Amino acid sequence: MTWMKPKTKSDTAEPAAHVSAPQANAPRTHDPAPPRASSGGSATIGKSVQIKGEISGSENLTIEGRIEGRIDLGGHDLRVGPNGHVQADIHAKAVLIEGEVKGDVTADDKVELSTTGSLQGDIRAPRVALANGARFKGSIDMDGGASAAASRPASKVQSGAA
Repeated sequence: MTWMKPKTKSDTAEPAAHVSAPQANAPRTHDPAPPRASSGGSATIGKSVQIKGEISGSENLTIEGRIEGRIDLGGHDLRVGPNGHVQADIHAKAVLIEGEVKGDVTADDKVELSTTGSLQGDIRAPRVALANGARFKGSIDMDGGASAAASRPASKVQSGAA
């Protein structure tokens, strides 16, 4: 008499389908948004990171942590995220403030305060956007000429409570 082994689920299961790696030219569905500046990469300072000192770089930067000092990104973009707390003078190509900034902001292109953004300090940029609900206390200078800015005072603008 032969002993028959009862069939188990693993005996009757179909072989696993072969999973191949995505091809190089296949579309990718979960890529993050590309950096806004044309050159360099992008870096993030996380929520738990605290930095005191000077930050400079040749790539876009997102800040979600706490920074105290000076930030100089030259021709690159800075985003202060909703969790970001910055106490520094800032120079960048474009600055988006969604968190809190205390210090002067100079941008070669644009400064934008979102509805959750808060800025105590002066803005110097050719383009400025303040969303409804943004908190701002300081002055705005949208004149690109340094000699013209030095010869006349910047206009004072206040929006909301700081």
